[in-house]
Amino acid sequence: MKATVALLLAFAFTQGVVFATGLATCDSGPESGWQSQEKLTKILTDKGWTVRRIKIDGGCYEAYVVNDKGERQEAYFHPVTLAPVPTKPR
Repeated sequence: MKATVALLLAFAFTQGVVFATGLATCDSGPESGWQSQEKLTKILTDKGWTVRRIKIDGGCYEAYVVNDKGERQEAYFHPVTLAPVPTKPR
């Protein structure tokens, strides 16, 4: 029984590391081909958004922003094209 629980926990941990939140995934290739987070920040601030944080999640850039209406948002972008990535509902 203990071995089964340990195996399940190990599996859950590795899935969490690989897929993170699972809201979006990008087939983005090696990071050497990605555009910079600074460029994404500039694009978003030019739209009138305030960028609070950008991190990597599921091979995508995950941006925590305040949009031009003052609403907090979490948005995903493909790191090669910087195009918005649709997310799965929570």
